[in-house]
This record gives sequence, C-alpha cells and structure tokens, in this order.
Amino acid sequence: MSSISSSFFILSVGGSIVVPKEGIDVSFLKGFKRMIERYTKEGHRFVIVVGGGGTSRYYQQAAKQVGTVASDDLDWLGIHSTRLNAHLLRTVFRDIAHPVVVKDPSRPLQNWTAPVLIAAGWKPGWSTDYVAMRLAKRLHAKTVVNLSNIDRVYSKDPRKHSDAVPLDSMSWKAFRELVGNTWNPGMNTPFDPVASRLGEQIKAKVIIANGTNLKNTDRILSGKKFEGTVIG
Repeated sequence: MSSISSSFFILSVGGSIVVPKEGIDVSFLKGFKRMIERYTKEGHRFVIVVGGGGTSRYYQQAAKQVGTVASDDLDWLGIHSTRLNAHLLRTVFRDIAHPVVVKDPSRPLQNWTAPVLIAAGWKPGWSTDYVAMRLAKRLHAKTVVNLSNIDRVYSKDPRKHSDAVPLDSMSWKAFRELVGNTWNPGMNTPFDPVASRLGEQIKAKVIIANGTNLKNTDRILSGKKFEGTVIG
C-alpha cells in the first residue's frame, strides 16, 4: 500500500496503544517520541489527538458495576480519560509541543507555532476520531492517520467471522455500511461512524494502521509503502 507525503500530519492515536490493559506503555511512548522528534527536526509538524484507552474503559466499567449510568456520564468519563492521556503526551513532548492541550476543535488555534499540537476529547457524542476530523477540516488537511491496535480494516469482524478478509482500501460508502451511523461511549470500531460521516463530507482520506508497529508508522510518514487500509 502506498502512503502519503506531507509536511503536516494529523494523527488520531488510539488510547489502547498508549494505555493498554497492562497500564501505560512506556516503551511505546519512548519510541513514538523519538520518531516524532526526528520528523520535527526535518520541518514536519504534527497534530496528535489521543483517545482514552484502558483508562477510559476502566472507569466506565467501574461506574456501570455500581449502578445504572447515563450515556453522557459514560462519555464524560471517557473524555476526561483522553485529557489525562493528552496531558501525558504533552508532558512527553514538552520541549516541542504547544503548552495547551486542545479540548475544543471548534475554537481558533491561537498562537500555535510549536512543531506538535496535542488534542483530546471534546464533549459527549463525539469521539477523539471526530476531534481529529474536525481539526483536519479546520486546517484543510486531506489525510488523517488513525493509529490503533489493528493492522487493517476487515470485511467483517475477524473476531466473529473466520472468513473476514483484510482490505487495503475501501470507499467511505463501504466503510460506513460496515460500522453504521451511531456513536456509543466506549465503542470499539476502526474509525468512529460520526467522524466517518464528516470525513466523507470533506472528502478526506483516513489511513487505518497498527500504531504499535512504529516501523510501519514511520513508513506512512515517510511516504513509503505500508501495511494498513486507506478509506476514501
């Protein structure tokens, strides 16, 4: 699969690769930091939007075990988890990152001159994938790189269907038929259905790839062939 070549990247980083079930993946953060720093030294800039991962699900599951929880409260637990993860990334990239984490992609990006901008969850009903797509629209970026713990999009859920086929590319129409139209707190899908609708509207492309494979991410950023799925 061929990749993109750009001086400006928007990354939607799944919280599951920053904070898997075992806890914060320090080894991943070290490698991710080295890679991003190398690209910034070459003049590239990054918007990095991070999800809630294991932290989000840990809090959401605990709340549900106590009693009935409203959907918007589950969303807020997830949102605050993304903000904690975002502050972790801002701390990791302190020397090259904008000092303020973006929490509202609809507001102007004031005084952003640093090589890296970190963003987090916004409000109930919108995932961090949607935040990434809103920022792509605002910044006129045509590609969002979605890094999670899956290698590709499949024709069906491979956990349930042994005949699921990995896909190198697909249209927004085909992808949206696969994931539906509704976002639910804690939803586990390659790319959020609401963000997908916006992506189709603005004619953006999304690259789905396994973010734990930093060599593959490096190939995406450097414009080389990579493993993953291109949507759009």
